[in-house]
Amino acid sequence: MKIFTSKSDLKSYISSKKEEKKKIGFVPTMGALHQGHMSLVKKSVKKNDVTVVSIFVNPTQFDNKEDLVKYPKTFEEDVKLLESGSCDAVFVPSVDEIYGENVISERFDFDGLEHQMEGKFRDGHFDGVGTIVKALFKIVQPDVAYFGKKDFQQLQIIKKMVEKLKMPIKVKGMPIFREEDGLAMSSRNTRLTPAHREAAPFIHKTLKKARKKTGTKNVKEIIEWVENQFKKHPLLELEYFIIADEKTLQTAESFNATKRYRAFIAVFAGEIRLIDNVRFKNN
Repeated sequence: MKIFTSKSDLKSYISSKKEEKKKIGFVPTMGALHQGHMSLVKKSVKKNDVTVVSIFVNPTQFDNKEDLVKYPKTFEEDVKLLESGSCDAVFVPSVDEIYGENVISERFDFDGLEHQMEGKFRDGHFDGVGTIVKALFKIVQPDVAYFGKKDFQQLQIIKKMVEKLKMPIKVKGMPIFREEDGLAMSSRNTRLTPAHREAAPFIHKTLKKARKKTGTKNVKEIIEWVENQFKKHPLLELEYFIIADEKTLQTAESFNATKRYRAFIAVFAGEIRLIDNVRFKNN
């Protein structure tokens, strides 16, 4: 497995592989890798000739600078995991290598996708995501890029960016990888206190119960039920629970049999913010 820190060296490597007609798979990450990330790497290795993984904690997508500072960094462990997963190349650039002296986001228009859910609570977040993913796509020039559906809004936004910029890249969304108790895997999970870690599976359990109510309850009633569940919980604080159209991410007011819906949730477990989502069955 090759490790690259410079754009030029990685581009030379990619060019040589492209000349050999190799298909390039790409998994962008911020490190602190877990089995959720590795499920993406495994898929890429299976479906492509060359798999590239990037490790870069992107400063422009953090609205909370303290969260940026505290984001877990486990480079040596990450490299061992990637080697065991048959990854071919790892790109580990510095902030200077990506941004130079101008560490600011480009401004994007994602046709309104950026104004929903996370966009309402994390100012400038998706401009930061668009900026780094666009930059990485230009460097790596993958045929296929893999993203987890835990960050479903991010996935839709990246698909929209690729569509609008006419990039020749397939963006694949992969299933959420969960702990045995249902908690969606996240690098932030390592920062949970033992009590909050024990409480956190309540999030996914509540989503599953809410999904079962689609046959008997309307959208408003389901939202109220979820909000009440968290009001009674001593350790978890609900930031939002939304049922939205999967394609537009617009908040649903009622169920329409011709559309697909997904429920999205953000919860504070102490200082740690956790997100999750599940697809809702059509009513």
